[in-house]
Amino acid sequence: MKLLMIEDNHSVSQMMSMFFKKEQWDAEFAYDGNEAVKMFAASPNDWDMVTLDLNLPGLDGMQVSAEIRKLSPTVPIIMLTARDSESDQVLGLEMGADDYVTKPFSPITLIARIKALHRRAELGTTTKTTATESLDDTESFDVVTENFKLNTKTREAYLNGKQIHDLTPKEFDLLKTLAQKPRQVFSREQLLQLVWDYEYYGDERTVDAHIKKLRQKIEKVGPQIIQTVWGVGYKFDDSGADQR
Repeated sequence: MKLLMIEDNHSVSQMMSMFFKKEQWDAEFAYDGNEAVKMFAASPNDWDMVTLDLNLPGLDGMQVSAEIRKLSPTVPIIMLTARDSESDQVLGLEMGADDYVTKPFSPITLIARIKALHRRAELGTTTKTTATESLDDTESFDVVTENFKLNTKTREAYLNGKQIHDLTPKEFDLLKTLAQKPRQVFSREQLLQLVWDYEYYGDERTVDAHIKKLRQKIEKVGPQIIQTVWGVGYKFDDSGADQR
């Protein structure tokens, strides 16, 4: 794994460098926002993971996340923040981060989060099928509904034959979880347990932030298939998706 850690605290970077070496990961470090964007932009397709401190000199973490997302819509980003404000954490997710870890953190916890997120992202590179095979061969899909198809091997999802592009690992897993059981209502707590495969102590608005970004990407190709059930949670329903 090639990892970019964006962290202005040199002690934290030095500590994590030892853990990354133990995992045999190729880690590089940036210590301010401007430097981080330049490093990422030099080879945006080479990075497998980004850890991003929220408080940075130069460009702050929110700005860096937005710039990275312009260069790579899918690279996994874990935000590191010393802020306790839930609104800051949710805003970070809305700006493109896939997950967050609150400082002070255990290096072992961060390593576990990185591995979990990387496993999901890595699945998208294991198998690729042609566009024709993807759309015509129903057996190649793991989820098939009236107007929607999803392939977990290629990490691709289609609505009315149009691919939903640039899904992050968490967005894809969230879409898959909902689509596997059409019209079943999932609470936010259930989605946190199913999509985030560790005990998650964040605000349940984390789910709302990911749903918001997921909906924006769905709406680029067709009608909305993620429905809000007020006071409960969310459900997948594509029954009317072909009527636009």
